[in-house]
Amino acid sequence: MASSKIGRLLLGRCVAPHPKLPLPKDASRIRIKQLELDPNLLKYYGRNSEVLAYDPSSKCKPGDVVLIRELPEKLTREITHELKSVVYPLGDITDPITQKKVVKSKYREQIEEVNEIYGENPNQFKYDEAPERGWQEERRDFSYREHYRKYHESGKPDPYAVPPD
Repeated sequence: MASSKIGRLLLGRCVAPHPKLPLPKDASRIRIKQLELDPNLLKYYGRNSEVLAYDPSSKCKPGDVVLIRELPEKLTREITHELKSVVYPLGDITDPITQKKVVKSKYREQIEEVNEIYGENPNQFKYDEAPERGWQEERRDFSYREHYRKYHESGKPDPYAVPPD
């Protein structure tokens, strides 16, 4: 029975590394949401499970929706899946049916058509001229780094610390 699960594709979201559990070098942490039936209520509830996926090129960033496949053999004790592709990167919302880019509840093409008719607002964000995600790594974006809880003030600024809950 276990062999029927090998090779199946799963959709998940890449999450940031846990502060107390460092990731192996070529791995990404993926959260998979699965619906589980409650037999008493006959209602499905979401259950999250996290797996480590082999990602040698590090193309998965926190927040991306990715497609993973279960490996026939474990690479290590923890790495049980491999990253097939990044389906949707975080930030650029794409309609899954039409494959067009979306801003709030409108397609970008609709916004451009309205701009042609009424004139373009000079303060409007220009999506075509915007740089790709990740251009501020090491400057303002530290989400890809391992972070930890900050329980005391040392007087020095620390961009990787997360305040305690």
